[in-house]
Amino acid sequence: MQESKLWTKDFLAVSLTSFFVFVIFYMLTVTLPLFATDELHASKQSLGLIVTIFLVSGIVFRPLAGKWMTTLGQKKVLLIGVFIFLIGSILYMNVHSLSALLLLRVLHGIGFGMSTTATGAIVANVIPEQRKGEGMGYYATFMNLAMVVGPFVGLTLTNTLSHTAVFTVAVVSSVLAVLCSLVLRVPEVQASSVTNEIQPAKGLAAFFEYRSLPISVAGLVVAFSYASVISFVSIYAKEMGFTQASSFFFVVYAVCLLASRPFTGKWFDQYGENSVVYPSILSLAIGIFLLSQATTSWVFLLAGALIGLGFGTITSSFQSIAVKKASPHRRGVATATFFVFFDSGMGLGSFLLGILSTAAGYKGMYVFCSIVALLAIAVYLVLHGRKSQKQRIISQNESLGK
Repeated sequence: MQESKLWTKDFLAVSLTSFFVFVIFYMLTVTLPLFATDELHASKQSLGLIVTIFLVSGIVFRPLAGKWMTTLGQKKVLLIGVFIFLIGSILYMNVHSLSALLLLRVLHGIGFGMSTTATGAIVANVIPEQRKGEGMGYYATFMNLAMVVGPFVGLTLTNTLSHTAVFTVAVVSSVLAVLCSLVLRVPEVQASSVTNEIQPAKGLAAFFEYRSLPISVAGLVVAFSYASVISFVSIYAKEMGFTQASSFFFVVYAVCLLASRPFTGKWFDQYGENSVVYPSILSLAIGIFLLSQATTSWVFLLAGALIGLGFGTITSSFQSIAVKKASPHRRGVATATFFVFFDSGMGLGSFLLGILSTAAGYKGMYVFCSIVALLAIAVYLVLHGRKSQKQRIISQNESLGK
């Protein structure tokens, strides 16, 4: 069997699909607030809605996508999602009011929710079981690279050309996502044989994987704190006079993340998730706090390094845990469950932190979010970390014959 092979054509295809979708997500997340203020004359309080509405529509459709994958099949749901996402990307060219922008964000969020739920479920089945942590880590690296490429390209184009150039890149990336989805081969076992052998889940269980809920709640807290970065760092940098450094914030983010990726995935598989998660959350918290204290570009970029190292590792680790908790035929639902909570944290954070930044300023907002990130350590410990440690001790004792 070829199951031990990780870098297959299908693994690359699904990872690249995810990459192109997330490039657009992160590019628009950091540039649309600038577009809204520069072109649509939107108020500061309304900027958080640009992210929140997008994520809310994705949240609504994630559980539906998870359920549809068990009936329609994973690839069909993926193709529907990326085509909706492509249509949304094209329509940005014709936005001339804040209300039109918010309405379009609803449509774009639907495509995002469906496509990313499908890719997360597909990759979980493509990766060999014995290399799950490593494989999910590399898959997450594509998303993490998108966190860098998207904001860097978006802010560079915004500062040197125009918002239209940003929307053009969004369309091109959407087309590439569609092409990668088309060449992807997915064995649709969930849609046929499994449903004949296993009683279909009913009620809320058809939409949510209960065993993945604890880690998903921890993900919500982490995402809430990170929303302060992805939603407001471009505005904060402009306010602080770090306009040039803002383009490189996510480049530094990526360099630190990529330098750690060969190690963190293997540590996850060899030493358990706790060995990776605790230092990653701490790195995120310190990075966000440094952001609040930045008075020079180098401190601003150092914050980006620590945030990238922490958040990038957390997302892949948490998603791996959520998938491992579910049985194979429920991986699509588990992926949807995780991202429903994760996106809820991001959307809620974008909205509430937009209000907080008006009252306390961006520095005060970032101090608050660093505290929230530290709180995530306690949430993870209570909901998953203690149980994981006990299970690891039991497994080690059994392997030693005790």
